[in-house]
Amino acid sequence: MEPADSPKGRECSQKRSPFDLIMNQIRRKKSFTDRRPKTSVGRFFRPTENSDRKEGGFPGIREAEALRDEDRAGNGDPTDSEVSSAVGWGRVKQFVQKLGKKPDSQSLSLGHCDLTATDVLELATLLPFLSLLEEMDLSWNDLIGGSLRALTFHLQHVSRLRSLRLSSCRLTADDLTALGEALDFIPLLEVVDLSWNSGVGGNLQCFTRGLRPGNRVKELHLVECQLTAADAEALAGALCLLPGLELLDLSVNRLLEGGLGELAPQLKGTPRLRVLRIHMCGLGRDSLQTLGSAFPFLLALEHLDLSCNRGVSGGFAQVSAHLAQLTHLRSLDIHMCDLTEEDLQALVQVLPSLGDLTMLDLSSNKKIGGVSHLLFPGLLLSKLKTLSLNNCCLTEQSYHSLANAVQSMGQLECLGLSWNKSVGGGLRLVLDALQADCPLRKLRLGSCGLNTEDLLYLASAAKRGALAHLSHLDLMCNDGVGEQGWTHLFKEAGGLGSLTELDISQRPSGPSSGHPPASPWLPGLLAALPRLPLLSRFSMRHWALTARDRDRLEAFNKDSKRNVHFDFDTWNTAGRREAGSSEN
Repeated sequence: MEPADSPKGRECSQKRSPFDLIMNQIRRKKSFTDRRPKTSVGRFFRPTENSDRKEGGFPGIREAEALRDEDRAGNGDPTDSEVSSAVGWGRVKQFVQKLGKKPDSQSLSLGHCDLTATDVLELATLLPFLSLLEEMDLSWNDLIGGSLRALTFHLQHVSRLRSLRLSSCRLTADDLTALGEALDFIPLLEVVDLSWNSGVGGNLQCFTRGLRPGNRVKELHLVECQLTAADAEALAGALCLLPGLELLDLSVNRLLEGGLGELAPQLKGTPRLRVLRIHMCGLGRDSLQTLGSAFPFLLALEHLDLSCNRGVSGGFAQVSAHLAQLTHLRSLDIHMCDLTEEDLQALVQVLPSLGDLTMLDLSSNKKIGGVSHLLFPGLLLSKLKTLSLNNCCLTEQSYHSLANAVQSMGQLECLGLSWNKSVGGGLRLVLDALQADCPLRKLRLGSCGLNTEDLLYLASAAKRGALAHLSHLDLMCNDGVGEQGWTHLFKEAGGLGSLTELDISQRPSGPSSGHPPASPWLPGLLAALPRLPLLSRFSMRHWALTARDRDRLEAFNKDSKRNVHFDFDTWNTAGRREAGSSEN
């Protein structure tokens, strides 16, 4: 016998019969099948979701664990990983679509979806398939409170997350603790929104103690969280860990005022802060002064909102020097602060230093009307985009001074003059100052005592192109405008082609006094609507509409395939109020 390693022996060993080749292929296929994880095949042939639940847990838990085991072992089959990823994304799509949303691998927006604790648990099992996720919004789902830990435990799978919004979710202390503990898993997080969660009040420290040096949080939203002085103290201690903070919103926390003495000085540690909102927080003169002492350290501040804090009345003289150092300030909102004439005079001294100011809101400060004419010479009018002087009791002198200033406001986009009776009968002064290429987008003239002649001038301004960019026009509660005024305005609708919202509602009144009929000018409106292609809302409350009038409004939407919301109400013959709207 010849040895096996001889040339002839090797030749014999390489010869295979057809039967041997077939059997060898069968053995290879069987061996390959044995090596593949059974789960990858089972995923394609799952009978129902219920059977998965019977075999253990929510759908996807076993798949997620198998995928994680393969990653740790480092020897998973690449083909199987691709299959697992595809199936996982399919489950993500199914979950999101059943909530009426569109799936996006980078942005998960599930606000107002009536999510439950069970949904949160299922969502947690899907996070391994959302490794590219950068934004997650679960706001306005008040049934998920108390179940956040099930989700935060899996945030390690979405380490790229930059924005997390949990507004109005009824968060509990345990939720805040879980979120704070999970911050290490999401080191790129920049936006945290916990607004409208009353459970944050008294428990903010549960979240802030999870902050670590080097975090990237830029925005912290805590609107209406019932924050207390203890929360202000906890936040004060955390600000040193937020050197990159650019936005801090503490609005509508009326119990916060007592803790501002601790918080305000620590704002010095946030040199990049651009937006500070302390709207309706019960500020008084002392807290305003404490806050003002931090202004010299906030050189990047661009937007400051101190509105609806009546307690600061008479306190701006003490902070004017600090306010003047906010040289990059672009927006100053101090409406409804019960400002005095002395406050306004102090602001007038500051305004020349605020060369970048583009928005100023002084609305609902009735005491400043007599000296408001001093305001305009100090403003850098060429940069001003928004000026709100609603309900400021402007005098005739102040109104004339404003009209002269409007000529220099080449970038003016929003002008609010509502509830100032001095405008009535003199609207022409402001309208004549508007140039043909004026970028004005919002004009508020509600309850200004306008008459028919004012509306004729408004129509004329539209005709010459001064209102070509106007999107919002408020003319409500101007009972002195007659039929001719409304009809003429609608006739010049071609000059209002950018209009999206128009309000001509009348003052509320009882059935005994009656409501003015809409029928005389309604044909003019219906004729104008085709020339208002962007109009989406037309408010006409407290006008008397007949059944035929309402039918004509409904017919317009149907015939033109438009979706204009006609907001109206009327009184029936029995004297009862009927509210309604016509919308296709």
